[in-house]
Amino acid sequence: MKFIINRDVLLTPLQQLVGVIEKRQTMPVLANVLLVVTDSQLTLTGTDLELQLVATVEVSETIPGAITVPARKLLDLCRLLPNKSEIQIESFDDKVKVTANKSRFSLSCLPAEQYPEFPEPEMDKKFSINAGKFKKALEKTIFCMANQDVRYYLNGLLLHISNKKIKLVASDGHRLAVYEDQLETTTDYEIRIILPRKGVLELYRLLDNPDIEITVMLSNNNIKVEINQLVFLAKLVDAKYPDFSKVFQQAFYEPVVVHKLALKESLTRVAVLANEKFKGVTLEFSEHNLKITTHNPEHDEAEEEIGSDYRGDNLNISFNAQYILDAVSNIDSDTVLLTIASNVSSCFINEPTVCEYKFIVMPMRL
Repeated sequence: MKFIINRDVLLTPLQQLVGVIEKRQTMPVLANVLLVVTDSQLTLTGTDLELQLVATVEVSETIPGAITVPARKLLDLCRLLPNKSEIQIESFDDKVKVTANKSRFSLSCLPAEQYPEFPEPEMDKKFSINAGKFKKALEKTIFCMANQDVRYYLNGLLLHISNKKIKLVASDGHRLAVYEDQLETTTDYEIRIILPRKGVLELYRLLDNPDIEITVMLSNNNIKVEINQLVFLAKLVDAKYPDFSKVFQQAFYEPVVVHKLALKESLTRVAVLANEKFKGVTLEFSEHNLKITTHNPEHDEAEEEIGSDYRGDNLNISFNAQYILDAVSNIDSDTVLLTIASNVSSCFINEPTVCEYKFIVMPMRL
């Protein structure tokens, strides 16, 4: 196997693939990237058995073949070589020689036959979406995903396609984010799948060009996303996402409109003196006023007041300050709409006009 490639052309796919490859592997070959050379193409593959990335680039002066090379070492070498260097990579038995200008490197490698095959069932459902639109939907929801929760279905993100509607939902049991949008074309099917946490984070990272169209293919067990010359594959979480629709079917207090920046700044200041572990703050609603208070075991106290359009009875409710801040940071408008459930079981946070994004946070006892 042999090929010549420009350093800048090789660097981008290597950087993308390394995100999937785990530093600590159960199989040594999984720390490597699979290089397959055909007539004028190089295909790079990285996997951790749950996710797989495949990138294709043009190369010259090829001798067809396949080998696996330590991914991080190859990436570090490419990164440190001068810009626009021509790199020659050639395999000899169990070694790969990397040559660029006056630099010579020899890397130990493993045979391509040892590289595991990623199961790719037939994808029977498919849709296209603008990369920028899909990335925005991920951005509005991924921060709510649980991390290593025993309820493993929460360690991921629900993707619900219903004809022309796309809905993304994430929750860690204490808060929930819902983002809805419309696809350009009708799909004529309905499917609910749960993307794994690592897959969601990698996919978000890969969507760096907001102007391109991406193709998403789905089966009951896998998702496949084509992003230009890159193919992303992930095994889905085999579980059913809990029914969260009942939280919308309840009575609410009158909605409260608050200036976004004032709320964000006040919460940030008050949270400094909140209990470090729970970050609890109390919101006290009274006529045309919202008071934010907190205290901690060291008997420190903080209090801030901001104006609002609230006209109902006095109301107190406590939350994790960081949860409120995360939601407010994802609101695009200048004002925030706060809606408290009448049984004080949840607070809805969204924009006063656009309803494509909803955030729900559960209260806490202080």
